Amino acid sequence: MLPPLPPKTSLDTIESKKVLRKLATARAALAELKGVAGTIPNEQILIDTLSLQEAKDSSAIENIVTTQDELYQSDFDQQTFENPASKEVHHYAAALKTGFSEVSKDGIIRIGLLNRVQAAIELNDAGIRRVPGTVLKNDLTGEVIYTPPQDYNEIQSLLDNLEAFINDAIEYEADPLVKMAIIHYQFESIHPYYDGNGRTGRILNLLYLIKENLLSLPVLYISRYMIHHRDKYYQLLQQVRTHSAWEAWVMYMLDAVEQTANQTIHTIKGIHDLMISYKRRIRGEQPKLYSQDLINNLFRHPYTRVAWLQKDLSVTRLTATKYLNTLVEMGLLEKIKKGKRNYYLNPALLSLLSGDS
Repeated sequence: MLPPLPPKTSLDTIESKKVLRKLATARAALAELKGVAGTIPNEQILIDTLSLQEAKDSSAIENIVTTQDELYQSDFDQQTFENPASKEVHHYAAALKTGFSEVSKDGIIRIGLLNRVQAAIELNDAGIRRVPGTVLKNDLTGEVIYTPPQDYNEIQSLLDNLEAFINDAIEYEADPLVKMAIIHYQFESIHPYYDGNGRTGRILNLLYLIKENLLSLPVLYISRYMIHHRDKYYQLLQQVRTHSAWEAWVMYMLDAVEQTANQTIHTIKGIHDLMISYKRRIRGEQPKLYSQDLINNLFRHPYTRVAWLQKDLSVTRLTATKYLNTLVEMGLLEKIKKGKRNYYLNPALLSLLSGDS
């Protein structure tokens, strides 16, 4: 039986001295990230690029793997994708943006919102599990590791309890980052859906940080940490279930927040400096070409296309083509042909997003 929240373990035991020390550094990193994100003049640049990276890494945890090339050569608006994996990643990013928009507006996280997020990820409306038989197994041995609640009414009751816990800051006065770790554990242990529980749960992490005003944009690469420490993630989740080992689990999540916040700070500072560099070169060498809309396009779309620039700048196709080819001649973009389409790569930005610089 999965008990409802709050945990039976006393808060003083969960928020140990070790956890409190880690909280200080994790919150400092988040605060710096929030400030650095505000230095990018068009927030859509970060939402579009970093949320897609988070979607890529979160999907990879579920063995849905795609390359940067396949990701950026796909077009979500036109629903044209390089392969099934890139389609799933794009739909994950869209689900994250939907959740971000609703939480930013309402300041509340409802289970109904999580249902919509999961439906957008999975492209179906199967909803909460009603048919028993779901178990979590060891991928290598096939051994059953954990059996989540099976009865629909029990699942629904636990979700109602989780929703109350998420939105009530008074009854359980833990630090929001500690609550985030508890919430993630509980959601994954309820395992309310037939599929998409891990990805929905990782989106829930970001939405909770937005709700608590610890982030203003969904730009934390927390899934990248989980990929590199995947075995430990599942091991610590299970140890909470079997031994109420909350401290180790909370420490894992705090470390994930701190490390990924610092990595994302580095990425955003790099994007900021790169935008200034592009702006200065274009202004200095091609002043008639320069506009802020042009810069925004080059950094929202690491692989841009003539049609996208034409739309963003409200220029003719001929003019958009001329602009992009000029930027190729300047060495700011690289032109590649895939099938009948030409793509214009921003190699410096792609290197930043991939963590290569």
